[in-house]
Amino acid sequence: MNINQRLRQFFGSFKVMGLALCGLALVACSTTRPPAPTNITEPDHYHYIIGPGDTVKIMVWHNKELSEGLPVRPDGKISTPLAEDMQAAGKTPTQLARDLEVTLAKYIQSPVVTVIVEKFVGPYNQQIRVIGQATKPQTLQYNEHMTLMDVMIAVGGITDFAAGNRATILRTVNGKQEQFRVKLQNLMRDGDISANVPMLPGDVLIIPESFF
Repeated sequence: MNINQRLRQFFGSFKVMGLALCGLALVACSTTRPPAPTNITEPDHYHYIIGPGDTVKIMVWHNKELSEGLPVRPDGKISTPLAEDMQAAGKTPTQLARDLEVTLAKYIQSPVVTVIVEKFVGPYNQQIRVIGQATKPQTLQYNEHMTLMDVMIAVGGITDFAAGNRATILRTVNGKQEQFRVKLQNLMRDGDISANVPMLPGDVLIIPESFF
């Protein structure tokens, strides 16, 4: 064996060792993080908040010419014939309806407005984002009482290269970002229902790739 072959073998062994140590470090980091809470106090009543990208249907009683479906613009506003640049994002459909009634009252007598959300996206800070080794990484609209299993069904599960039991949830708790470990492989492939934890608006699910 010549000197070049010996050097390649020497540095190759260091590369393998480095990858192994890196993998062990990642495993250690994931196991030292606290597990995701299984009991979460949710608001008594979840109210959907309109967000940019939503489509809202506005119905004005006895005024069909003012009734129409509108997209919420990226700036969070909508424009109707008698209410231009009305803020819609950040409000519930009922709040938007009451605000429209106040504006329309300047032009018609005692308006009665109903707002129905037809396409749901929701505010950015309430969406659930899934990144990494999901089959279909994407952003999801949060639904009341949503669980980790619901999220995994929506993204089609995890890939063959996923380190499912090293996945984490990044969550804002009392204004601070915290990271919790979850066991996706136990949940998806072993049917361990105890790994099915609640999700909250704004959660980010991170699914790393396995090194082995």
